[in-house]
Amino acid sequence: MSQERIPWDQYFMVQSVLLSLRSTCTRLAVGATIVRDKRIIAGGYNGSVSGDVHCIDEGCYVVDGHCVRTIHAEMNAILQCAKFGVPTEGAEIYVTHFPCLQCTKMILQAGIKKIHYLKDYHNNDYALNLIKVAGATVDQVKLSNKYFKDLELGEDESAFLS
Repeated sequence: MSQERIPWDQYFMVQSVLLSLRSTCTRLAVGATIVRDKRIIAGGYNGSVSGDVHCIDEGCYVVDGHCVRTIHAEMNAILQCAKFGVPTEGAEIYVTHFPCLQCTKMILQAGIKKIHYLKDYHNNDYALNLIKVAGATVDQVKLSNKYFKDLELGEDESAFLS
């Protein structure tokens, strides 16, 4: 008897959820996974610049309603590709939350053509328009309980399941 396998979109999104658990910003834990040809090429979570203090230790550094100490998960994943010389052209990104406008612009400029997100989060109309103009696509992934029913998830993690 063959066991049903988790679909690719849910598999990669769960990787992003796992990455979000490493977040050091207390305002929102976000994870991002960049995938090319069904292979993970990078991952990131929101947190401070390496070597700087973390929000979880000293609080968020908020300016104009934004934590300026934090590098967004999407940026960390793209910067990881840049650091190690991994091309992002034609890749896909899986993000736990809809990307902000700045991250959307960076994702598109990096040549990423598919944006998958789990939760709505201040979905920006201009970001959606840019995605369309760039010829990219965006879709919301739903995680199915049937693949995770035997896991003991905390309240934060179970909030991602439908």
